[in-house]
Amino acid sequence: MGEQIRSGRFSVRNDDEVVLFLVGIRVNRWRAVRKWLPVLRSLRPMLREAVEDGHGLVTYRVQVHGPRELVVVQYWRGVDELMDFSDGATHRAAWRDFYKHASGGAAVGIWHETYVVPAGRYEAIYGIVPPAGLAKVQAMVPVGRRNEGARVRLDLDETTRTGTAEPSA
Repeated sequence: MGEQIRSGRFSVRNDDEVVLFLVGIRVNRWRAVRKWLPVLRSLRPMLREAVEDGHGLVTYRVQVHGPRELVVVQYWRGVDELMDFSDGATHRAAWRDFYKHASGGAAVGIWHETYVVPAGRYEAIYGIVPPAGLAKVQAMVPVGRRNEGARVRLDLDETTRTGTAEPSA
């Protein structure tokens, strides 16, 4: 019946760098199926290779954004792994095919964004949900109710660093 819901509030340790990679495919002309369907079909083999062959993709999630756009949220172990994968044969073939199919019109578009997040500079919270995102690949740790907010998990709280609160302006 799906993944088991974890009762309580949890976070993940932020001891390692994380690379968040977002890639989107947008169908601009529905009737041009021969242009956009091959682009959509290229996603699965790339994701499978990146996960199974140890390229550094630790988990991903596919999201539908309206009737025209598909977004893949990817979590990579590091930027070097992502760059190595992008230079590999499967990704290069997908890019070549994208330009072959996308040329001669604006039937399909693609975009991506890359965020390199250093260790200690991200925060995650999960409350009464199955493991998702980083929680699928990192240990979930319980979060208490007091003095364990996002500022503490991100080490932004002066009180936790120095033991004294800074005067507010």
